[in-house]
Amino acid sequence: MNIQWFPGHMHKAIKEIKETLSKVDMFIEVLDARIPYSSQNPVLQQVRGEKPCLQVLTKSDLADPIETKQWLEYILEQQNTQCRAISMRRRGEIKKLTGVCRGLFSHKANGLEAIKVMIVGIPNVGKSSLINALSGRVIAKTGNEPAVTKRQQRIELDNNIILLDTPGVLWPNIENPYSGLRLGITGAIKDTAIHYNNLAYYAAELLLDRYPSLLIARYKLDQVPHDNEQLMEQIARYRGAIKTGGKVDLERACNILINDVRSGALGGLTLETPQMMQAEQLEVEKQRAEKEQEKQRLKAERKKRFKNRQSH
Repeated sequence: MNIQWFPGHMHKAIKEIKETLSKVDMFIEVLDARIPYSSQNPVLQQVRGEKPCLQVLTKSDLADPIETKQWLEYILEQQNTQCRAISMRRRGEIKKLTGVCRGLFSHKANGLEAIKVMIVGIPNVGKSSLINALSGRVIAKTGNEPAVTKRQQRIELDNNIILLDTPGVLWPNIENPYSGLRLGITGAIKDTAIHYNNLAYYAAELLLDRYPSLLIARYKLDQVPHDNEQLMEQIARYRGAIKTGGKVDLERACNILINDVRSGALGGLTLETPQMMQAEQLEVEKQRAEKEQEKQRLKAERKKRFKNRQSH
């Protein structure tokens, strides 16, 4: 299932980011620690070019700490990029971020010259909460739904850093269907644009593979279910999601599972690994090649039919 959600204000936001680019020294890209790959916007990566970037993995308290460490090591291998994992519950980690930004500019080490930083990220990744924590006051509106911030705003921080906030933006074509599902599971895509059942069954499959012990503990299971269908039925029975006649309410069970993942009730979860990312990127590239091949085939057929008509 392909999930696409790109309302008009996101198109406008990307255009404004491009227009402001020349005034910016560096980027802070906010990622969800549970999905560091899927929460990276490829359009923003192209826009920033070679400018230094600090990638901040938010919601690390909701992620698997072992997997977060693996992601940090992977990202730090990338050129011109720093990376830190934070939680809103640990404010000391957040306060250190301005020092990391200033450390990327040795020629401005005296702190007298302002560093202009653009902060970007997908919707509902914790960007506004991070801005409020950095500034020490409520500046950016926060909420548990995507697309809260609608326009750019300029914020002055300590350490002579000027922060330019931007609306959360996705990209027009989410080619990787698995990324689309994981974005939906974590709440980056508006719930009205997706179906919980599709998200929940994919989440159930992932969790059975990666975190069966957490499922057993949360839903008091006797053993690991055979498949996602059986898991959803057992969740429904455990939580009393039963319809008239004793039939399980699978739709309610789907809502329960997604809400438990989003809230952290299941425990620390990371829904993707660098290895998964690499495999999925190869699959996307293969699909692109196949689409291009089909496009060229159709173009050749049209050209051939045109020549045949002319010869007659």
